[in-house]
Amino acid sequence: MGILNVTPDSFSDGGDFLAAEAAIAHGRRLLADGADLVDVGGESTRPGAERVPVEEELRRVLPVIRALAGDGAMVSIDTMRAEVAATAVGAGATIVNDVSGGLADPAMLDTVAALGACYVAMHWRGQSDVMHRLTDYHDVVADVAAELAGRRDAALAAGIDPGRLILDPGIGFAKTADQNWTLLAGLDGIAALGQPVLVGVSRKRFLGTLLDDRPPRQRDDASVALTTLLAQRGVWAVRTHTVRAHADAVAVVTRLRRGEASAPVE
Repeated sequence: MGILNVTPDSFSDGGDFLAAEAAIAHGRRLLADGADLVDVGGESTRPGAERVPVEEELRRVLPVIRALAGDGAMVSIDTMRAEVAATAVGAGATIVNDVSGGLADPAMLDTVAALGACYVAMHWRGQSDVMHRLTDYHDVVADVAAELAGRRDAALAAGIDPGRLILDPGIGFAKTADQNWTLLAGLDGIAALGQPVLVGVSRKRFLGTLLDDRPPRQRDDASVALTTLLAQRGVWAVRTHTVRAHADAVAVVTRLRRGEASAPVE
């Protein structure tokens, strides 16, 4: 999943693709580099980010979605708002990627069910301006799994097809650096919920902390290392700012698995 932030304030690439023409061109580059889908977002969810009006969010994303979907690309809309989700699907998006798992907008789950779109429900405890205060867990893996199970059950109760529901543990959202590492190590607890798993770690702050406070764009190699490990764990997708190296890593893991399956048994 290639990240396409049509925003002025995202933590890694804010402002780079705010103009529609630049965003469309970048989306096409992500696809050419091997992205299976492009995740278009018009509102930053970095820590401390302020929300934008719904009209501005739509103004940013709709031209980009129409262009990329018109090319035949698979596009997801990264939004917490049911109105944006519905309008984006009408413009050609086929996946709604909701970092709040339906908690930010009470109309989201019913809207997605009516649209028949695929839905990514992420683990979330609050908006970007407060999430750094919401990191109290008894057992981060068990607690995140339990809270995500609640969002899964709510989505299914709303009528979202279980074959169209993906779960995301929300790395970096209401979690400390150490909690992120523990959650990644315990990812089987999320997979046990029975839905495909999306993981987004690209350039995130906990990698910078590991690497002596490197800035976001110098965390790509570490991000690829995690993609390799996540591919070995069988996740549904990784969400990433750069694509080619990640696609190469997935290709390597896929080929090794094929070799293991065909190896003779002694």
